[in-house]
Amino acid sequence: MLAANAPTETLTPPGTSASAGSEPRTGNWFKRPVESEIIVEGQVSYGNYQIFAGGYGEQLYTAGVEYDRHSWGHFLGARMDYVAEILPFVLLDKPVYVNIWGYPQYSISRARQLVPGLGISPIGFRWQWREKKGIKPFLEAKGGVIGFTRKVPSWEATYENLSLQSAMGVQVKMNERWGLRLGLFGDFHFSNAFIVPVNPGLDVMNANLGLSYHFGKQR
Repeated sequence: MLAANAPTETLTPPGTSASAGSEPRTGNWFKRPVESEIIVEGQVSYGNYQIFAGGYGEQLYTAGVEYDRHSWGHFLGARMDYVAEILPFVLLDKPVYVNIWGYPQYSISRARQLVPGLGISPIGFRWQWREKKGIKPFLEAKGGVIGFTRKVPSWEATYENLSLQSAMGVQVKMNERWGLRLGLFGDFHFSNAFIVPVNPGLDVMNANLGLSYHFGKQR
């Protein structure tokens, strides 16, 4: 049986000497809170290009929530974050008459239609430089699926498509909890990867605006 006045086991923090003092073992010195943030965001497209897709003359508008978690350390001088996103609001503004590749047929009519949808991107990453500064440049990419209530960008396409996003911009620190994100240039691509014989696809250039909230203890 141990004596009632047996000494308490102590633990010296890593990087300090025993002479600097120690304290009772009350926690794990190697466990640190993981930094994370939630970003409420909106996106507006302002142009198309035809490199990987045939669709043209269409604009894409989205709104949703992005989750960023500092899980992967640092790479090339930048902080590496895991990224996931859900877009409960997606709206595609497109010409009514297009060919099978999604190119507008204005000789028939210039009428347009709005097609709603939603999207989710469970896999992504973000590089963020100057993480402790007031202005933090970032580069990110996200992959997932996007679905619409009609086949888009043409009637030979599919309701569901694979999506790939990329963006670059800056995040501005407002205080220890809140920040403002300005996506200066982004690309939103979706296509069906030839699930059906025709794969028209769409690429839109876009700008992104978001309000971020940081979780956890600020260090």
